[in-house]
Formats: sequence, structure tokens, C-alpha cells
Amino acid sequence: MASFFQHDKAIVESAQIGEGTRIWAFTHVLAGARIGKECNLCDHVFVENDVKVGDRVTIKSGVQLWDGVELEDDVFVGPNVTFTNDPFPRSKQYLPEGSLKRTTVRKGASIGANATILPGIEIGERAMVGAGAVVNRNVPPEAIVVGNPAQITAYVGVPRLERTPDQVSAASRTETEVPGVLLYHLPAVEDMRGMLTFAEVEKHIPFAPKRFFVVYGVPNKEIRGEHAHHELEQFLICVHGSCSVIADDGKTRRQFRLDSPNLGLHLPPKIWSVQYKHSPDAVLLVLASAPYDAKDYIRDYAEFRRVVGVQE
Repeated sequence: MASFFQHDKAIVESAQIGEGTRIWAFTHVLAGARIGKECNLCDHVFVENDVKVGDRVTIKSGVQLWDGVELEDDVFVGPNVTFTNDPFPRSKQYLPEGSLKRTTVRKGASIGANATILPGIEIGERAMVGAGAVVNRNVPPEAIVVGNPAQITAYVGVPRLERTPDQVSAASRTETEVPGVLLYHLPAVEDMRGMLTFAEVEKHIPFAPKRFFVVYGVPNKEIRGEHAHHELEQFLICVHGSCSVIADDGKTRRQFRLDSPNLGLHLPPKIWSVQYKHSPDAVLLVLASAPYDAKDYIRDYAEFRRVVGVQE
């Protein structure tokens, strides 16, 4: 007796269907597909051969999963989401055998109704794709993307209200909700010749910089950072224009708007950081506590959570 439910108007050719999975009317699962436990495949879903579906996945009506698509555990796919696996449809340009671009949706991610996912895309863990979005590039973990082409508008768990200079107290530094991350309101001097701001090591900058770099000319849709450091400290100042910075210790994530040369953000070690929403004229100055060392970087968010001891 089958350990899963199959509607009498469903066609299930695969023998690899997990226990407790429900497959509803007019859904067709081909022989090579692998479906995990406790999944829910709604009406009019088609699953091709080279498809992997993890446990507790919900696939709403009207979705086709073509060869090369993998959905990890706890993924939600909304109605009529379109997955593609041909980068040049109807062009008669065929990919060589074995070079199919695979599409992966990581654990806990959700995709809204009528979204389109181009081939070879990776949607990160717990990311959210808005309804109708056209995703043509990888989506970072826990990012929220909307639009055509899809762009990051926020991150999961980040309050909509950002910290800005007007919200910083008059004190030289302000603790934030992310332990160890500090906002500095640097001195500002104004006279008839213009404005001047400055900072002194130890008094305003909590470490002696050994390196600096400048990020500029970033298109608004692009993101920077997406990593943490084992030992390195950083001090960020947007000396022109503005950008938003995500600071994340694995448990608490907050977003800060840097839009004044006299506002600095201190990022200690083991803080995941992302910079995005750059204005066209944004110039971000970053002071670093040590010379560049590739081994000090943590570039995978899941690995970062393991390093800081945060469990799923």
C-alpha cells in the first residue's frame, strides 16, 4: 500500500515519493522525479524526470518543474510560478549534453505567484521572491526581491525603519540592537567655508586602521559585502551619497542608512554585512583593522551561522 496520497485523477510514474506526501488531481510526476516526505503537490502540477524535491515542500497549482530544478526542504512555490531551463528558447541553439543549467531553491525559501525563474539561478535559504518577479540572477539568503528584473528591496527580519543620522543621539556613539555593532556620530564643524568632519583613533574609531578601501560607482541594483570576518574589524562611512548596510550576528539583523559623512558604523568580527540600495553618487569609505587576508573571510551564510554557533 502506498505511503502517500494520490488523487485518482493524478498520474504518478515515480517510485520515489516520500511518506505523507499528497498529490492532487491532474498532477503528473514522471518516473525519474524524486519527491520527499510530507509534500503537497496541488492540482495541475507537472514534474519532469531530473527534478529533486525535498521534504515538506508545497507546490501550488499550475507549476511545471522541468529537468534541472531542485527544491530543498520547506520550500513554498506559489501558483503558476514558471521555472525555465532553456536560456535560448526557440533559437535552435542547443546546450551540449550534460551542460544543463541547474536551478536550486534552498531551504525555507518562498516564491510568490506568477514569478519567473531563469535557468541556472540559486535562490538562497529563507529568501522571498515577490509575486510576478522575474529572477535573472542569484538571490542571497533571506533577501526579499521584487520586480522585473527582480531587485533586493529588504531582508527577512529587518524592521522597515532604518537608523539614520537624525535618529542617533548626540553622544559620540550609540549601541544598536545587534550586539557589538555601534553607530558613531562624528564631530561636524560648519563655517562660511563649508562643512568638515573628522575622527580620531580610539576616541572615535575603536581600532587603529591598517588599510582602507573605497567603494563607488555601484549600480543601485547591485549588492556588496555578503560576508563576515573571523578577526577583522571595519568602520564604514558613506562620505558621499548614501547606502544601506545590513548588520547580522546570526540572531539579530538590522539595517542602517549611511547618508552623511559624519555618521560611522563599526562592524566587529563575526558580523555578517551586506551593503545595498546605493545612490548613484554613493562613495563608501571602509577602514579595516588589518591588511587583506582571504582566509579571514566567511563568504557562505550557512557557514557563518555555524561559526557563531547559531542552529537552524
